[in-house]
Amino acid sequence: MGMTENLLSTSQWLLTASIFVLVLLAALRSVDWQALRKDNATQHSLFGAAVVLGFVWQLRAGISPGLAIHIFGITVITLMLGWALAVISGLLALVITVITGREPLVMFAANGLVTVMVPALVTHAIMLWERRRDFRNFFAYIFFCGFFGAGLSVAAAGVLMCLMLWSSGVYTFETLVHEYLRYLPLFMIPEGFVNGVFVTGLMVFHPDRLSTLDQRRYR
Repeated sequence: MGMTENLLSTSQWLLTASIFVLVLLAALRSVDWQALRKDNATQHSLFGAAVVLGFVWQLRAGISPGLAIHIFGITVITLMLGWALAVISGLLALVITVITGREPLVMFAANGLVTVMVPALVTHAIMLWERRRDFRNFFAYIFFCGFFGAGLSVAAAGVLMCLMLWSSGVYTFETLVHEYLRYLPLFMIPEGFVNGVFVTGLMVFHPDRLSTLDQRRYR
């Protein structure tokens, strides 16, 4: 996240906005709104996660525009709520960053795609892979979906962001490698640790909060 104005060309902005709208529509169609209205616990998780992420995303580091570093936290939200509600919760959090002036409104689609949608979809894909493998040890869910999923999701988001900035001509490939890509493995470690710890805690104390966890599979 951290896309500021004038970092993307008009064609890139339109393409990003189009993909953003398509993913958002898919998320909205995937949600069982009738069940959500009746489930107060899920509603509290949805809006509570949005508020927490909105304030966590205020804390970031970075030198050059568009190359901000911060904890994403989308993986644990995806495992809690599913990818569709995680996208909605993440976008609500992004609204908070816009209101507080940390992100420009015009780049909402680009930041939403990179920071929210890509990590949620990557986490969802890893969760489906873990489910198809039919592991019988609950540590597989914690490691692959929590720790590994979070690290890979932030790596995918970071690479996508760099590709967007490189193709727009804002930065050369050498600059992106020097200022961001070579540090990406270091970003993956704390992201994986933070999300993995939260997933572990939820699995131990509140497994019912993890909607993607099939407790019957693990012994």
